[in-house]
Amino acid sequence: MPIDDVPLSRRGLLRGLLAGAGAAGLAGCSTPVGAGLANTALDPGTVEFWDLFGGGDGVRMQQMVANYRAANPGTPVQAVTLTWGNPYYTKVSLATVGDKPPNVAVSHLTRMKTLQQAGLLQELRPADLARHGMAAEMFNRRAWEAGLIDGRAYAIPLDTHPIVLFYNTDICGEAGLLDDAGALKPLRGPDALTDAFAKAQQVTGQYGATHGINADPATCWRLFHTLYGQLGGEVLADDGTRVVLDDAKATQVLDYLRTLTVERRLLPGAIDYQGAIALFAAGGSGFHINGEWEISTFQTAKMPFGMALVPNVFGGDYVVHADSHTLVLPRRDDQSREQLDLSLGFVRSLLDQSMTWAEGGHVPTWLPIADSAAYRELTPQSNYAPAADAAVYDPPAWYTGSGSNFENVMGSAVGAVEGGQLTPQAAIAQMRSQLSALAALPSPV
Repeated sequence: MPIDDVPLSRRGLLRGLLAGAGAAGLAGCSTPVGAGLANTALDPGTVEFWDLFGGGDGVRMQQMVANYRAANPGTPVQAVTLTWGNPYYTKVSLATVGDKPPNVAVSHLTRMKTLQQAGLLQELRPADLARHGMAAEMFNRRAWEAGLIDGRAYAIPLDTHPIVLFYNTDICGEAGLLDDAGALKPLRGPDALTDAFAKAQQVTGQYGATHGINADPATCWRLFHTLYGQLGGEVLADDGTRVVLDDAKATQVLDYLRTLTVERRLLPGAIDYQGAIALFAAGGSGFHINGEWEISTFQTAKMPFGMALVPNVFGGDYVVHADSHTLVLPRRDDQSREQLDLSLGFVRSLLDQSMTWAEGGHVPTWLPIADSAAYRELTPQSNYAPAADAAVYDPPAWYTGSGSNFENVMGSAVGAVEGGQLTPQAAIAQMRSQLSALAALPSPV
């Protein structure tokens, strides 16, 4: 169904822009050649695929696309990689509003629902999926259900990507933190984690752990969300129209984080994303908290490391912040069944290559791979596989999701506490004020 009677009306254009922007400012980026970008017609026998992957993810996705080409020599594939974040979502939105979208695109699960609410995604009907051997029960239940809208599917989850606890095995071994098999001993409760960081600091002579703080609101939010979620805390309700931040629970988390940085100085309170990675890689800390996607960085550094779940610090139901990369089919008003099947066949090919994707750290959601012996033997990646069942995503709202203003608001306040610039009480007041302003705005879609 068209968004408006005229596909590229002023209103449709605005909706597409806002859906792509996710409530954050639009940014310029390069313009690779693609049908939607160059305003040219796409050969109906071609699969055009857009993604936003760089680094190790980008290399692995290129390999997976190349494998599809080799297995399907009669089907051309036009693969386009765009700038991560709002530039990417804006271009997907504009191409779809202009009726020249790619056949298949990547979307974070936390951004996909806004695209669907703007009328930019095709529904993935069970009968169409079944023709390609796909069904709901073949995916991780948490990731699949988190992506449903009114019980209908609009996205295929490719992975779950949680934050994890990296640890230097040499440092942790010297600190007495490893078991007989060389794995990190269980850490349960705030004191256990604090003590582990302190023991690692005694070995390094610098810090016990690191994570990005300066100009890195996303990492600060992910860590806060994990600990706050373990207390059962919620931030938003009613699709983001109400702020339900629990002051007592938020204070408990922020007090703990401030103790680690300001009071105990077990973590540096003034360090950016790359600095935190570099300090850990150089042996300046025993632990590092980040997304599992940084596995390639530490493998390249040839340092001794392991990976584990972020501990259950506060003892409630275990949760850990995560998002999922999903594969979506942008809406095409004139698509034939043959073109639909080409797109779904491409999606199935990527799912079947989930082991390649898992090597880069992401937890596969495609159960034929996730439940396989080969994946269980893939370490340290499979060590934190239970995170997929414990994933907690950004709360639903038109202004939330990966790279959104919501994450900037929350993470900036958390980082200011860790850096000693704000008290927990002042940070919570700042969160509530800024979130209330966003919650009061009507959804643009």
